[in-house]
Amino acid sequence: MRKIAWGLLLLFAFAIPWEYSLDLGEPLGNVARVVGLLLLLVSIPAVLQAGRLRTPGPLQWLVLAFYLWFCCSYFWTIEPLVTLEKIRAYFQEMMIVWLVWEFADGPSDLRALLRATMAGSWVLAALTLANFASPEAIATGQIRFAAVGQDPNDVARFLDLGFPLAALLLNSESRWPARLLALGYLPLGLVAVLLTASRGGFLAAVVALAGCALLLLRSHARGVIAGTLALPVIATALWFSVPHETFERLATIPSQLQGGDLNQRLNIWSAGWHAFVRAPWFGTGAGSFVSAAGQAPMDTAHNTALSILVSGGLCAFFLAVGIVALAARSAMQTHGPLRLALATALLVWVITSLVATVEENRTTWLLLALIALAGRLAVEEPECLCACFAVHAQRPEFGIASEPVL
Repeated sequence: MRKIAWGLLLLFAFAIPWEYSLDLGEPLGNVARVVGLLLLLVSIPAVLQAGRLRTPGPLQWLVLAFYLWFCCSYFWTIEPLVTLEKIRAYFQEMMIVWLVWEFADGPSDLRALLRATMAGSWVLAALTLANFASPEAIATGQIRFAAVGQDPNDVARFLDLGFPLAALLLNSESRWPARLLALGYLPLGLVAVLLTASRGGFLAAVVALAGCALLLLRSHARGVIAGTLALPVIATALWFSVPHETFERLATIPSQLQGGDLNQRLNIWSAGWHAFVRAPWFGTGAGSFVSAAGQAPMDTAHNTALSILVSGGLCAFFLAVGIVALAARSAMQTHGPLRLALATALLVWVITSLVATVEENRTTWLLLALIALAGRLAVEEPECLCACFAVHAQRPEFGIASEPVL
């Protein structure tokens, strides 16, 4: 049963980046939800069969407390039905942290999960390019492109998180299919982010790619220089193929930062702050931001911290800060390229959380789960972890160096 659970966990990680593009309708939901439910059904007997449960770490306990707090918010929520639905959704998302912790055993399992996540990011980027090339998009004069069923801002954010993971795998993989998967994602993902015309996503992509350059510069300096020199060629090709309105939207980033309303986000944040002041300690209940702030039903907080403050109050906010702090500590416990990749991914997540509501996405909890796993392995198997993510060309089996470069 444990092998079946592990296989489903890899499939789950693969499906999460593009989950909204394959929705099977009620009562099943999207593909990640279906795989996640199957995984949960298999995980319970797998744990019972093993007769043990891996001792949770501090981050797992905080995630459990965070979830239970939102469950308790049902007793004082202003939107009981919405809160009940959110409680169910949060369980399906936050359980990732426990599942990865329980079924991933060693550094090779961490690398397998990174590969699965990268493959899923590939699918998301490919679906975004497919939307760009679709007859419908061409006929309607579309200027923002995203995978079917996805929001352009969410797509850009999901793709941004894939950049440091791709650089890490490119740096450490020894087999050419895996290296090709990682290498191909960097230009493909960048083009897909540009096609979304997401301003926040573009800024996060710049940070992510800067981290990638630092990670690869020591071992692949020529490749980094070649990629940098190729950017003008790529930009020219995009200029003649992508609608100019797409670039014009990205060009408004400086004006929006200097004096704009960030696409009406300032008004939403102001309304959200007033809602928080009315119930600062306990919040107004999970999923109640729209009602508490008096926003349109389809709107969101566009800020993760504010969303948590309004729905869960300061108690939930402090728990969330603790979770992020523990994730940062776990990333710092690792060494070499792995540390830089995880720190970059976490930084990208923090940046995107400033203009998006990301606590409700499986991608967030998958990233936190991977970082927590890496931190545990850095304590339990530090040498194996370093060897697993060492520069591929300088491993002993290639006969070039006797020790991996960290």
